[in-house]
Amino acid sequence: MGFFLETLFGGLMAGMLYSLIALGFVLIYKASGVFNFAQGAMVLFAALAMARFAEWIPKWLGFDNLILANLLAFGVAMALMVVLAWVIERLCLSKLVNQEGITLLMATLGISYFLDGLGQTLFGNDIYSINVGMPKEPAMILEGTFQGGLLISKEDLVAALIAAGLVLALALFFQKTTTGRALRAVADDHQAAQSIGIPLNRIWVIVWSVAGFAALVAGIIWGSKLGVQFSLSLVALKALPVVILGGLTSVPGAILGGLIIGVGEKLSEIYLGSFFGGGIEIWFAYVLALGFLLVRPQGLFGEKIIDRV
Repeated sequence: MGFFLETLFGGLMAGMLYSLIALGFVLIYKASGVFNFAQGAMVLFAALAMARFAEWIPKWLGFDNLILANLLAFGVAMALMVVLAWVIERLCLSKLVNQEGITLLMATLGISYFLDGLGQTLFGNDIYSINVGMPKEPAMILEGTFQGGLLISKEDLVAALIAAGLVLALALFFQKTTTGRALRAVADDHQAAQSIGIPLNRIWVIVWSVAGFAALVAGIIWGSKLGVQFSLSLVALKALPVVILGGLTSVPGAILGGLIIGVGEKLSEIYLGSFFGGGIEIWFAYVLALGFLLVRPQGLFGEKIIDRV
């Protein structure tokens, strides 16, 4: 039972990180009705900005304080993501109002390749580290309950708590604020939203900025764990099954989907890996998502679309 709970906790903590990345997909889809293939590139670009500015700013300003360097780097990186959101809206999205979904989808693919190239040009293509003081050593808990206790990663626990707090804050933002309701109205119908006075350009800048913030936090967490490298954008692929499972339009679905995928990966690798030769953790999420597409295409909490003819 102790080993099972250890695996379960590890899956839940990994699932919260998947949920954080999936949230970026959900935010963009809810505001524009298009799947944002640039989210992985946004995570990488934000992580690169954070890593490089944390290294450059102390040299520019002549100080040696890790906390101050990280705070300033976070502020500069976030400002860069907001500027990026404004540029994307001005040069791309504003020209594609009321266009077909496939057109916007191809636009996000183009944005993804652009961000990959821009990040390499501005920040270089080496492997960089992000040191935000995350605890690296594991911890033993419940030693009195289970023989030998349960071994958990403090870094994963802190990361999961940060991700959970951000996911909760964004869920409340969507459900309880005027701007959140305006975002949902824009997602339903661009033209109708404009006709009642909702400024489409401002809404798109806001939602891309919020998605950029989510990408920055995800980039910092994953960059701290794995190092900032260009394969980091591939981590976002793990969020695709999450949004398929939870539903493209549901913030709670992104949370629950991430937890299911995270726990399912860990448990299947431990308990079923020997039957399949290992490696289940790599493909489990995609097989589960495929099954959901066959049975319930809209996901657990997604909106069922009915087309009248």
